[in-house]
Amino acid sequence: MTRLDDERNRVTATSAGANWAGNLNYRASRVVRPTSIDELREVLAGDGPFRVLGSRHSFNDIADTEGTLIETADLPVTIDASSAPGAVRIEGSPRYGELASALHAGGLALGNLASLPHISVAGAVATGTHGSGDRIGSLASAVRAIAFITATGESRTLSRGDADFAGAVVNLGALGVVTALELDVEPTYDVAQTVYERPSWDAVLAEYDAVTALGSSVSVFTTWASTDRADQLWVKRRLPVESDAAAASAALIARLGATEATVARHPLPGMVADACTAQLGEPGPWHERLPHFRLDFTPSAGEELQSEYLVPRADAVAALEAMRGLAAHIAPLLQVCEVRSVRADDLWLSPAYGTDVVGIHFTWKREQAAVEALLPTIEAALPETARPHWGKVFTVDADEVRRRYPRWADFAALRERFDPEGRFRNAYTARLGL
Repeated sequence: MTRLDDERNRVTATSAGANWAGNLNYRASRVVRPTSIDELREVLAGDGPFRVLGSRHSFNDIADTEGTLIETADLPVTIDASSAPGAVRIEGSPRYGELASALHAGGLALGNLASLPHISVAGAVATGTHGSGDRIGSLASAVRAIAFITATGESRTLSRGDADFAGAVVNLGALGVVTALELDVEPTYDVAQTVYERPSWDAVLAEYDAVTALGSSVSVFTTWASTDRADQLWVKRRLPVESDAAAASAALIARLGATEATVARHPLPGMVADACTAQLGEPGPWHERLPHFRLDFTPSAGEELQSEYLVPRADAVAALEAMRGLAAHIAPLLQVCEVRSVRADDLWLSPAYGTDVVGIHFTWKREQAAVEALLPTIEAALPETARPHWGKVFTVDADEVRRRYPRWADFAALRERFDPEGRFRNAYTARLGL
């Protein structure tokens, strides 16, 4: 009898548990936690369908299945910074916070991180998750190579420059189990984070490009309780900052009518900032400033829903004006809205494919029916170019989603080649026609 025949790896649909936010109970008939690639192959030799779970930080059924859920947390993790110049190879699926700490200890860094260091690297890459920065791509854009175990147990690796590489990186979990990734790295660096309060929306939108250039990573937070002023402007500046740039930043902050916070702030009004990374302009290592939240704390407010729409940079101001017009409808259901920028990439299913984008992210109260009733109004008000985040709650019609991705048919063909029997197919991918 093998480990995978062990009773601990056979669970009921109820004991498969819920996602990170608690708004979705997984329906799987079985959850397995392989501890080696050989055990993973043994799982895949059994009956499907299959889906893969990382940190469970998705808010829809993208990772759900009625068959077998494969949790990757027990696979061995290896972090090898000697694989190639300017690269790190990771095997297994660590969380970003764990990878970042290991890299920094070796004098290396990633170019960006998401707001949460708690998410798994493979899951964030598969859904096109991102941080913020005019000159910084999504987390997936740092991938140099990606290795899968397919539904047949075959090992497949694609590297940047290979014909199908750009299609395989943001993969929605539809191609197999990601077992290794090679990522771009650079020498470690310091960042200082400063929060400014109550910037004028009129001024932000009038000088939007200048606002997002205030730092290497910039976020605007608003509850939409006011249409005159946003709540907070978070600016993360890579050090050192030239004196001319510092003077220009101070002048712009003055034009925005914002004031520098004198105590640490949480993105959600009224919450203590203990879980947040250090602010007040205090310099620190990149991995302790680029995320909004610290790895050793539970982030955000707990029970919540999330939606996000990424619009081309050229449409961003119009999209934000549209949201301002819906503020009275949005605010009662909202915890906070965050606005960030992401550089264009060439990854087929990346929301930033072919264009710089601005992400309009909603953290909702966990009132699913009310949120889902409001989303069509939001989606209709946004430009038809808006792409929803794959791992969050949205109601955009599947035909319309496919239309917004020029390489959709190419990805569908790639999925067919990787998984011709559809063993990684689930209700989510079926709705999308994959």
